[in-house]
Amino acid sequence: MLPRANARFYASGRNPRANGLCSSWWSLAATPAAAQARAAAAVTEQAAGEGIDDADVAKLAAKMPPRDVDFDASLAEFQELARSAGATIAAVLIQRRDKPDAATLVGGGKLDEIVATVASTGASLVLFDHDLTPSQARNVEARLPCTVIDRTQLILDIFARHARTREGMLQVELAQLEYQLPRLAGKGKSMSNLGGGIGTRGPGETKLETDRRRINARLDRIRQQLEAVRRIRRQQRGRREAVPVPTVALVGYTNAGKSTLFNTLTGAEVLASERMFATLDPKLRQLTLPSRRKVLLSDTVGFLRNLPHALVTSFRATLEEVERAELLLHVRDAASPTLEEQKQQVEAVLAELGVEKKPTLQVLNKIDLLPEGAEVEAGAIAVSGLTGQGTDALLHAIDAALTADPLTEAEFRIPQAEGRVLAALERGATVTKQRFEGNLVYLKAVGPVSLLSRYRKYQWHDAPSKQEEAVG
Repeated sequence: MLPRANARFYASGRNPRANGLCSSWWSLAATPAAAQARAAAAVTEQAAGEGIDDADVAKLAAKMPPRDVDFDASLAEFQELARSAGATIAAVLIQRRDKPDAATLVGGGKLDEIVATVASTGASLVLFDHDLTPSQARNVEARLPCTVIDRTQLILDIFARHARTREGMLQVELAQLEYQLPRLAGKGKSMSNLGGGIGTRGPGETKLETDRRRINARLDRIRQQLEAVRRIRRQQRGRREAVPVPTVALVGYTNAGKSTLFNTLTGAEVLASERMFATLDPKLRQLTLPSRRKVLLSDTVGFLRNLPHALVTSFRATLEEVERAELLLHVRDAASPTLEEQKQQVEAVLAELGVEKKPTLQVLNKIDLLPEGAEVEAGAIAVSGLTGQGTDALLHAIDAALTADPLTEAEFRIPQAEGRVLAALERGATVTKQRFEGNLVYLKAVGPVSLLSRYRKYQWHDAPSKQEEAVG
C-alpha cells in the first residue's frame, strides 16, 4: 500500500489566546530526483512494517506522486504568510490523503478533528493551505463555529493590508470581488425581495441576485478606473521613451530582498520588510551605471508559489513595468533551502506574462547569510543588498547586458567656449583622452549613442593617425 499525498492544517489567529487557523496542502510537482528520494524513504518505512519485499520498494517509490517542494520549507512559508496577515499560530494539523474530498476537502473524520481543535484552542479563524471550492467552503463553515479562509483569501488579505496607493487598492479590490463572485450563496425564497404592487407578489429578485448585480457593477467601475490608470501610465511611459532611458526591472520571489537591493543601488528609502508582499506598488528610480548611462530601476511586487491567477490579472497594470523593461534582474534568496523551486515558480509567472524570453540576469542576493566558502550558482551574480557586497559587479553586468542605446566611442574637437557641451559629455560619458590646443579641446569619449550623436557636429572625422597624434 502506497503512502498517500500529504495534506496539512494549521491553527492560528489574531490574538495569542482565542484565535486559530487551520490549513491543508496538496503535493503537485517537484524535481524527479528529490521527489523519488522522499518517496523511497516513505515507502521503505512502510514496507518494513507491512512485509513488502525490498525488490518492490523502488518500483513503489517511482509510482509515488512527486511533491511540489520540500514539506518543511512549504510549511514554513505558509506559516510566514499567516504571520504576515497578523495571525498567531495556535495549532498545526497534518493529513495524508490520496485525493481531496469533494465535499469538505479533508473528509469527515479530519473535519471532526478540526472542530475539536478549534474548540480546545478557542480559535476564531481556520485557514486551509489549499483553495476551497464554493461548496467545500460552505460545508466546512457549516461545521465550524469560526471563520474559514483558504490560501487565496489569505494572500488577498495580505495584499489588502499592504496596498497604499489608489491603484494598489483598486487592484486588490478587483481581485477580491472576482474571487467572491462565484462564492456567493443564497438561501432560496427566504432571501427574495417581494414586490409591493398588484401582480408583483411573486418571489421577486433574490438577495443573491442583487448581490451579484452589485458586485458586477462595482467590477465594471474598477476596471474602468484601472484602465484610466493604464492610460496615464502609457502617457508617462511615452514621455520617458521620448528620451531613451532603458528600464531595468527587479523581479523575484517574495521576500528575496528586492527592495533592500533597490534601496542600496538607488539610495531610495522604500519599505524593505521581511514580511511577504511588503511591496505592492511599483517604484521607479534613476540609476547611474559605471559607463555613466542613466537607467530607470523598477521594484515590483514579489511572486509566490501557486500565486492566484486573479492577482496576476488584477496587477497587470503594475506588472506592465516588467513587460516594458529592457532587462530583468531575477533576484533570488541565496540562503533559501528552496532556491531552485522558487526560481521555477517565478519563471512560471514570467511565462504567464509573456516575458520569459526577455534578457535576464540571475542575481543571488543575501550572500552575507551563506557560510564562509559556500559556492554559488555558476553564471549568477552574487550580491548582498544589505551590505552592498557585489553591487559593483552587478552594475557592470547591467551595463554589458543593455542593448538599447548602446555604448559607442567618438572623438570631438570642441571650442572651449562651448562649456555646456563639454559639461554634458563629462557628465554623461566617460572621457578617456583629453588635450587642450589653443581655444579647442580635443577629447575621446565613450558613452551612449543617444548622447554622443547629439553633438555630432563637434565630432572630429580626420584621419585616424592625425587623430591619435592630436589627442595624444
